[in-house]
Amino acid sequence: MTTARPKRELRIVQLLPNMMTVAAICAGLTAIRFASQGNFKLAVQLILLAAILDGLDGRLARLLKSESPMGAELDSLADFQNFGIATGLLIYFWAFQDMHNLGWIAVVVYALCCVLRLARFNVSNKSDEPAPAHFIGVPAPAGAFLALLPVFASLAMANGPLFPAPVVGAWIIAIGFLMISRVPTLSLKALMIRRGQVRYAYVAFICFLGALISFPWLTLTVLGFAYMISVAWTWRRHSPTAEDEQDI
Repeated sequence: MTTARPKRELRIVQLLPNMMTVAAICAGLTAIRFASQGNFKLAVQLILLAAILDGLDGRLARLLKSESPMGAELDSLADFQNFGIATGLLIYFWAFQDMHNLGWIAVVVYALCCVLRLARFNVSNKSDEPAPAHFIGVPAPAGAFLALLPVFASLAMANGPLFPAPVVGAWIIAIGFLMISRVPTLSLKALMIRRGQVRYAYVAFICFLGALISFPWLTLTVLGFAYMISVAWTWRRHSPTAEDEQDI
């Protein structure tokens, strides 16, 4: 009795998810190049492009049924490269030219927190425990987004120096600790909406796109603060009360 050999051919379309991941890696690496040259606006745009590609590749892989262990590992490496290394270096070139050593320490702490967050996420994905309805700690893409908030605000104010370098250093270290914390954070997958409110969601999305096109940096700044509010709200909603802790 002969066993069927696995197919050696793959449809080209099944390679699209990994191609998107590779494109995200290229975007992150190119962001480092432009940040080192002082073109911070384009560097930030490339990081945002990497985040968009990161959000699409996994969903596309599930849609095409082309998920693979290699794709999962590649995605994790891309996240660290884009949201840990590239984002940290962008902030270093932008904010820490006058405090190289202390600024570098802040960037290293942030990047290490990012890789620890990703390692914990990978381990939890391989466990048999049911996934919670929310994230534990701030995800790496959201952490990079929050870390870039001072850059967004500066670009919104025509590159005005809004924050001293020590403040930026303390900020990215705080974001790093949020990534490795046990604070529950919002997961879009768990959000529900009533059918009668769908039309309002469409209108809100159109308004958001209009604001993003017309006032991109201001809109991203406001979105960052809104996410911080959502973190506080989710933590308050899912954290155990004093009575629950006594029961435990």
